[in-house]
Amino acid sequence: MADDHSKHMTGLFRDREAAERAYGCLTNRGYAGSDVSLLMTDETRQRCFPRTEEPTTELGSKAAKGAGVGAVAGGGLGSLLVGLAGAGFAVPGLPIIAMGPLAAAFAGGATGGTVGAIVGALVGAGIPEERAKLYDKGIEEGGIVIGVIPRTDEDAAYFEREWSNAQGEQIYRPTWPSRR
Repeated sequence: MADDHSKHMTGLFRDREAAERAYGCLTNRGYAGSDVSLLMTDETRQRCFPRTEEPTTELGSKAAKGAGVGAVAGGGLGSLLVGLAGAGFAVPGLPIIAMGPLAAAFAGGATGGTVGAIVGALVGAGIPEERAKLYDKGIEEGGIVIGVIPRTDEDAAYFEREWSNAQGEQIYRPTWPSRR
């Protein structure tokens, strides 16, 4: 697929149940945890996937793993978290946990608490700015953003339908190139 970078499909889910349903449709379609991105605040992770609770679902296990490492790098750099693909981390200077492929968007530029850093990182990952602003607000309000790069347009259509059924909001489905 050309330019996978701009093919992230994303949706905002307001509670654990909705996020679990959305994640389930991904795994039912054969996507692995390393294919899936999660963005949420640490407060949301603690509320929805508490460390004291034994994870009963794969998504719960991934969120708990994301909280498992507490080695502070000093100087406000934050904690490195082991997440979906071993790439989850607390974004330095921002109250966000990023796991999976979208985490790379936060690795370089979203530091120091800069206003708009979450939006900038999402835009850099191919999410339209207006949608990124809505995700930023939704994350701040306790929501969970789930992202994936669909392998096919058929997968994208399936996820869009299922995420809507799971009470997903602001579902962003990338435009697919015409097939010859």
